[in-house]
Amino acid sequence: MFKLEPIKKMNEEERLKYMNILLKGQLSSEKDNLANISNATAIINACIDNINWAGFYFLKEDELVLGPFQGLPACNRIAVGKGVCGTAVSTREVQLVPDVHLFPGHIACDSASNSEIVIPIIKDDKVIGVLDIDSPIKERFTELHAEYLKKFVDTLNHYNDR
Repeated sequence: MFKLEPIKKMNEEERLKYMNILLKGQLSSEKDNLANISNATAIINACIDNINWAGFYFLKEDELVLGPFQGLPACNRIAVGKGVCGTAVSTREVQLVPDVHLFPGHIACDSASNSEIVIPIIKDDKVIGVLDIDSPIKERFTELHAEYLKKFVDTLNHYNDR
């Protein structure tokens, strides 16, 4: 059982640390990848405030296909190299976008989104997907988020496919 009351009194870094603790606790008792990834989106949604979408896309052949998420319906498929998510795959780098309207080729699945962070999921030196989080607030995400969300993805990689 998750205890979310403590989050209300935490600063941003404490929330991000707690988010990773919650994830490890959830993953340690479950081996099903879909269940784990679904709960991972709920943990993000509970621990990071001022977001309007959090979810995963997984690489299938040459495009990203929508996975578990929290938020409004999203784009089902994104080509590698297109938009923020596709760019994260092609560059294999975190995409920290303070204003999505200034990002060339941004794909607007939700018109309320103004900033975005995308973490590539790399396992055995192969990109398998991305973690994508959007916010209606410009400049919502920082290097601190990138640091803790990379750890979040590393934890998922460690526990999934055990």
